[in-house]
Amino acid sequence: MFTYFFRRLLAALPAIFGVIIVVFLIVRLAPGDPALLLAGEFATPELLQLTRERLGLDKPWFVNTEALRQGNFIGIFDTQFTTFLVNLAQGDLGTSARTRSPVLTELGNFYPATLELALGAMIVALLIGIPAGLIAAVKPNTIVDYFVTLGALIGVSMPVFWFGLLAILFFSVQLGWFPVAGRGTLAHLVLPAISLGAGSAAIIARMTRSAMLEVLSQDYVRTARAKGLAQRLVINKHAFRNALIPVVTITGLQFGTLMAGAVLTETVFTWPGIGSLLVTSILARDYPVVQGAVLLIAISFIVINLLVDMIYGAIDPRIRYD
Repeated sequence: MFTYFFRRLLAALPAIFGVIIVVFLIVRLAPGDPALLLAGEFATPELLQLTRERLGLDKPWFVNTEALRQGNFIGIFDTQFTTFLVNLAQGDLGTSARTRSPVLTELGNFYPATLELALGAMIVALLIGIPAGLIAAVKPNTIVDYFVTLGALIGVSMPVFWFGLLAILFFSVQLGWFPVAGRGTLAHLVLPAISLGAGSAAIIARMTRSAMLEVLSQDYVRTARAKGLAQRLVINKHAFRNALIPVVTITGLQFGTLMAGAVLTETVFTWPGIGSLLVTSILARDYPVVQGAVLLIAISFIVINLLVDMIYGAIDPRIRYD
């Protein structure tokens, strides 16, 4: 298993490097000058130049053509991208141009909130999606099945921010059951978790229904029923565990999606997570924080999928990693 784990980590390195390149390009192709935003609208050219030098924005992006023309082959790599890679290899993501604090400190302050929200949303999705999919599969082509299918379709189609605004209007403004925004108590987590987890619950319900219907049509399930086993035993002991592989797969993908998709939910509910930090940093053209936040989300997605692969062996003993 260790060899498999190590191979998967090596296979993930090109994906992470690709994310680094894409993020590096996107933040620099975005309109606006971060030096002008920091120095102020009425900054002098000298102050703008000093700000660019402090941020490292006076260097070329990928290739130093001036050094190439002068025959300085070492200076060719004196670029923004090379500096970022060298610092990253040393565990340094840079310093926030907006707050002047290390990016790792910024991420450490905001990441736990996003992880808390994603875990809460995933719990909501599992508690709703798996039972709904099981019931729909056990009672196919009935009013219950049609109701679950319709609910799943609505959940998949409904924008997260729209559902969040409706939840605030009804449960917070009119009923006063939950806080409107912020983070602190369990009550603050309820509405953001439900809003973020509703779409994942719908996807998990559809996958659970599909996987269970396929398993319930297998010969060993018909044999179990022919032996006179109770429906509860057939579902719990024979069918559900064999249907878990695709459900676990989609759950892992959805958890990674929740980590990345928490931006809208955090913005609507003023949740102090990576999403809120990312939006603020994009508006301020804070390159180091944007790069660090997106890189952290990408690594989280890769780690989650790696853990899902490890879970396969616990679900199905036939799976080996030798």
